[in-house]
Amino acid sequence: QVRLVESGGVSVQAGGSLRLSCAASGVTVSRWSMGWFRHLPGKEREGVAAINEFGDTAYASSIKGRFTISRDNAKNTLYLQMNSLKPEDTARYYCAADPNYSDMGGVPGAPVFSYWGQGTQVTVSS
Repeated sequence: QVRLVESGGVSVQAGGSLRLSCAASGVTVSRWSMGWFRHLPGKEREGVAAINEFGDTAYASSIKGRFTISRDNAKNTLYLQMNSLKPEDTARYYCAADPNYSDMGGVPGAPVFSYWGQGTQVTVSS
């Protein structure tokens, strides 16, 4: 059974940093494509960053240079390091996983991913 559990979301001031974690079970993060998405009520879910089994990464232009996706294979955990946070980064952040999709030409759309966590809330105040 696949389970993705996000953590690390808190309230932070603009300019600050956070690291989100996604603890995975039933998934091998080193062999699957993994992604981070964010969602605000009334808006579409936005792909933030993704990584495939080869270590190729893709980032949304809105966060490129500020966020970094990584994984710890020994802990089977996915991370999102978020620096220079802005109020517009406020959203609920979700971890997603898929065993088959590998194309990191851009951040894959949400329908690509088969499994999702429950999300963690990030609030950035100005």
